Amino acid sequence: MDTHAGAHAAAALDPVGGLLGVQEFPATAAGYASLLDWLGGFGTVCLAGIEGTGSYGAGLARHVVAAWVRVVAVDRRGRQDRRRQGKPDPLDAVSAARAARSGRARGAPKGRDGAVEAIRALMVAKRTARAERTQTINQARALILTGPDDLRARFSQHSPADLVAELAALRPRPGDVPGYATRVALRELGRRAEFLDRQLGRLDELIVPLVTARAPGLLALYGAGPDTAALPLAAAGDHPERLRSEAAWAHLCATAPIPASSGKVTRHRLNPRRRPAG
Repeated sequence: MDTHAGAHAAAALDPVGGLLGVQEFPATAAGYASLLDWLGGFGTVCLAGIEGTGSYGAGLARHVVAAWVRVVAVDRRGRQDRRRQGKPDPLDAVSAARAARSGRARGAPKGRDGAVEAIRALMVAKRTARAERTQTINQARALILTGPDDLRARFSQHSPADLVAELAALRPRPGDVPGYATRVALRELGRRAEFLDRQLGRLDELIVPLVTARAPGLLALYGAGPDTAALPLAAAGDHPERLRSEAAWAHLCATAPIPASSGKVTRHRLNPRRRPAG
């Protein structure tokens, strides 16, 4: 199955690999049901190969798994194949079906409905909030640097936390000329940073218990906090059995060596492309 934001293309193969049909369905719950009904019209569905199980195909993968059909995650076709044959969605769907049937694609899709998925979603919000807080403080420091002399003398040596607190407490008056507009901007930046601090605190209240319950061993390691422990959890997903060996973990983390020899030179390089564990 080739997945996209608005529609998914499905191809049905018989037990010996013959093409039975290709059809497109909307990327909705009703479309998922129609897709399974269409496949069931050819007989019992034993295996489904789905592209994009971590993005556009996540909902479809959940629906198919709920129907007690085994799902494997399929990589998209290689660049050379797409250049030679084009990239129509039906062709991608056929390629995905044949990859699943041949065993070339055998990795289980990453779970999107457990505690690790909750950690991943919360970490998305936390990373963006933390980045915006850093940007806000940098903008405030830039305004202070180019602002009136009294502002530079007052705030130039403050730590980030003290700077945020004092900027948020500013009470500029319209008579403060020059520098009134700068003081208003600094106050708003300080209040924005305080809002982001509160948001980060609320997110930590949700993330820390989830990480503690899921990976107490990681938190026990020296120097590992909730954010550090959340990274391998998010990579492995809610189904760590997908990672059956150190090699599968290295492949998922894009650190697996692959042959890159030529002539008399024998060497390996790292594979930068992350793949579903298989």
